[in-house]
Amino acid sequence: MIKTLYQQWLNEPRLEAELKKELVEMTESDMSEAFYKPLTFGTGGMRGIVGVGINRMNIYTVRKAIQGYALFLLKTNPNAKEHGVVIAYDNRHFSQDFAKAAVEVLAKNGIQAYLFEAIRPTPLLSYAVRDTHAAGGIMVTASHNPPQYNGVKMYDSDGCQLIPRLADQVIELVNDIDDVFSIETMPFDIAKAQGLVEILGRNMDNKYLNDVYQVQYYPNISKLLKVVFTPLHGASREIGLRSLVENGYDVYPVEAQMIADPNFSTVKSPNPEDVHAFAMAEALGKEKSADLLIATDPDGDRLGVAVYHDKKYHYLTGNQTGALFIDYMLKTLSENDALPPQGVLFNTIVTNDFGAAIARHYGVEMVSTLTGFKFIGEKMKAIENSDKTFIMGYEESYGYVLKDIVRDKDSIQAIVLISEMANRLKQEGKTLIDALNTLYDTHGAYRDQLVNIALEGQAGEKAINQIMQAFRKNAMTSFLNRSLIYKEDYQLGERYENGQTSVLNFPQSDVLKFMYEDFWFVLRPSGTEPKLKIYCIHKGKTIAEADAFLETLKAELIDLVEQYQTKNEEVNR
Repeated sequence: MIKTLYQQWLNEPRLEAELKKELVEMTESDMSEAFYKPLTFGTGGMRGIVGVGINRMNIYTVRKAIQGYALFLLKTNPNAKEHGVVIAYDNRHFSQDFAKAAVEVLAKNGIQAYLFEAIRPTPLLSYAVRDTHAAGGIMVTASHNPPQYNGVKMYDSDGCQLIPRLADQVIELVNDIDDVFSIETMPFDIAKAQGLVEILGRNMDNKYLNDVYQVQYYPNISKLLKVVFTPLHGASREIGLRSLVENGYDVYPVEAQMIADPNFSTVKSPNPEDVHAFAMAEALGKEKSADLLIATDPDGDRLGVAVYHDKKYHYLTGNQTGALFIDYMLKTLSENDALPPQGVLFNTIVTNDFGAAIARHYGVEMVSTLTGFKFIGEKMKAIENSDKTFIMGYEESYGYVLKDIVRDKDSIQAIVLISEMANRLKQEGKTLIDALNTLYDTHGAYRDQLVNIALEGQAGEKAINQIMQAFRKNAMTSFLNRSLIYKEDYQLGERYENGQTSVLNFPQSDVLKFMYEDFWFVLRPSGTEPKLKIYCIHKGKTIAEADAFLETLKAELIDLVEQYQTKNEEVNR
């Protein structure tokens, strides 16, 4: 099958010359990886390595995905042609080409396109979908993946990534397309001449930023804060910087990383979750005596923060930043008698319990969703016309939305509010670390660690599946001298507790959660990268005790994973 598909592509006269050259130079292993399956939708849409083949991001697989999406819009929205689709793209290899390919496919289907004039961050795409009342949106990005990746995220008319129920409809229509080379397009220049393309630019940026600035509670207080900012070569380089400068902060951009470099040449990984990505920011921070280091990922939806405290920079986790946001927002609202009577916060099932504990302190509800910000966006939509009031949504992987002007992660909103928080604390002679330690003293030492186990290609995909099945079959009734309270299997939709089985009210997802007396862990194959993720959470009496326990937990789990891998390798021989 693989060789047949390979030969079909090789013999295709419409195949671009560069891709044909790549085919000719392929090894057997390359061929297998490129053709063993079509690219699939994960938590962030369709994402993969750029190259030739059905399992790669190229102009043909992109056209196929967009054609399926176009048919979905025409089938489900009677006004799709007139309302159109907003398209944005980041700085990655071929991002602009893929964005124009999307325009050309949509135009052939008679669907209006709103294309941004240059690279823009994901939250601005979500905002523009809502502002233009578009039928949907497309973001060309692979977020924080390595440089060889690119991807396409698809949005509904609320500016929310397609939830599984909708994505499945798109996938069905995509899978019905047999010949990727026969997809009809309208050349970009002709589409533009026919009025099927409208270019979005500065005006949309300004509208978005004006609304973003409303996340501030004290916009007019004096600014003492010094901030180092880096977009890690990505799409928030202009808007992220503007959000700080226009609000009066003393800002020092990392100039070498303000360049939209698709190779991310100055970092090993363009991911603000990785402290190594802050190396240049930290060096500049020390030089300028900066209070905060702020980094966003390539598509500008995630925020990483480091705080200068006790003569060094402390890197906040997503859970810590989320907890700080929650306490600041709820405390400020409460002090101003503005706390909504039925306020709601949203997090995910892999977010630790720190934020929920703070929410309970203020009498505010916390609702958990599956991993993937589309599920938070779906919940935001669900309470739109109810008695409940949205306050905030966040996930442990550095994603936050603080104001319901977008339905996806928004690093720009987060930049503005984290800076206000740090600035107000500086006026009191304190830092965000002081505020965090106060929260630990009040609510307990909630700590977490994430284990990423990289397993690439066909073999890696098979290994991840086998490891998940091994944990699925293991009752794990006792672990680290603690008794299991419950086990949740989100693929089977079942919860096991005290010998009883109950139904989980969540969409199906390949996730396992094990809850013990004072810790829990979750196993989940990444939807965007070739990794198995293990989330480890513990509430300790002290930070030192909690961190020590997490190291033990992490080591034991890694050992179990290695045992399962070894057993499966022996079986497969």
